[in-house]
Amino acid sequence: MKKYMLTAMLVMGAVSVMAMGRPVQETLAQTPPMGWNSFDSYGVYLHEEAAFANLEAMAEKLKPHGYEYFVIDNGWFGEYTLQEGTIFPAEKHAHDIRINEYGHFQPSEVYFPGGLKPIADRAHELGLKFGVHLMRGIPRKAVEQNLPIKGTKYTARDIANTDPEENCVWCHYCYAVDMSKPGAQEWYDGLIQHIADMGVDMIKYDDIVPHPDEVEAVAKAIKKTGKPMLLSLSPGGTVDPEAIDFFRMGNMLRVTPDVWDEQKYIDLCFAAWRKWQGKEQPGFWIDMDMIPFGQLQLMSPPSTDGKKTVMDKGDVALAGKGVHRQCQLTKPQMKTFITMRAMAASPLMMGGDLPTLDDFSLMLITDPDMLACNQNGVMGSLMLEKDGLETWKADKKGTNGEGWIGIFNRQDKKVEFELNAERLGLHGADYTLMEVWSDDEKSLGQKIKLNPNGVLFVKFSR
Repeated sequence: MKKYMLTAMLVMGAVSVMAMGRPVQETLAQTPPMGWNSFDSYGVYLHEEAAFANLEAMAEKLKPHGYEYFVIDNGWFGEYTLQEGTIFPAEKHAHDIRINEYGHFQPSEVYFPGGLKPIADRAHELGLKFGVHLMRGIPRKAVEQNLPIKGTKYTARDIANTDPEENCVWCHYCYAVDMSKPGAQEWYDGLIQHIADMGVDMIKYDDIVPHPDEVEAVAKAIKKTGKPMLLSLSPGGTVDPEAIDFFRMGNMLRVTPDVWDEQKYIDLCFAAWRKWQGKEQPGFWIDMDMIPFGQLQLMSPPSTDGKKTVMDKGDVALAGKGVHRQCQLTKPQMKTFITMRAMAASPLMMGGDLPTLDDFSLMLITDPDMLACNQNGVMGSLMLEKDGLETWKADKKGTNGEGWIGIFNRQDKKVEFELNAERLGLHGADYTLMEVWSDDEKSLGQKIKLNPNGVLFVKFSR
């Protein structure tokens, strides 16, 4: 955070210059990005066989509905110790990582013996785009070996910032980069070019949101490649809205912690929606994290009763949350979850296992009206908060009197209410109201019953 405050004034002037000078990036993400990310289902342990299986399933199940980014999360360069005779990890973080002679990340020989290029090539053959996760900074292994920074006379030790306050507390693969040092920008230039050469179309950059100078360095490096690569910035939770100009160097900004299949995470997303509404624009979207539907944590110990999300004593504590399980949200909670994502114009990044995805989850994430609302790219506004219900409305671009309304039951009990103009936030005209999840027409004066934490999601038109 100290670094953030010190660099904020220094890079503010560069922000507008960067925004004006990156036409390649500006063509990206004109609507909220849609795709799949491996973290919810495989943690940081996605392996080659599961990657190909999910890629083929994504092409079959999600691509026809507009999903396009296939993203491998953290750990793809990790050399893990495995539980004997299995592909399951015996450690949370890899004891070693694979890098090349310049310190650039290389695919794990444990989990990706064939490399990532065949996966990237297959994604492109299927008409999809390929993404990877990166940790901010320079590998500690490169610093220990004092590897050269490609194209310079400098080495990893010349640019590494080993101050514990400037380094990630939950993942120790990398040191921060001191962007005031010669060779620092060249480090990011070389790394990002290496990633681009691997066939990558999207980078999810983690631990970078509190460090705007390194956000700027990555954005510059992407521009230098000449290749359009979508930039997603993480983590969320404690993001400063006053730093929005820095974050607009990327295309997606995480504003929540990791989101899982419990009500408390839905509540966190509602709080983030209030805080960030109106900050979206074509090319830059407020990201509420992934969609934890379907099978989760497949590389963790299985749930003994099919329900629990916590670890047993003796279980290996792995990345992610809890055990191998089916999404624990109720159907009303799931409808609320995806309705919120649609109306908040949040990127739709599916997290659950795709080959085994259940029909109800698939229906929710591919519903044409939900997708139309999301891809409309308007972050809905809070219209009314009353009696434990919240009404949010998103107007359809280019129209007068069309859009979507969500009436959310924010309580753990059933509620009944009368559908009227005040509750809907609509006044002065007659409207047709169609409920998205049931395709039923609704009318003023009708009694509506909502389940605990449920939603009425309607499409309205004059």
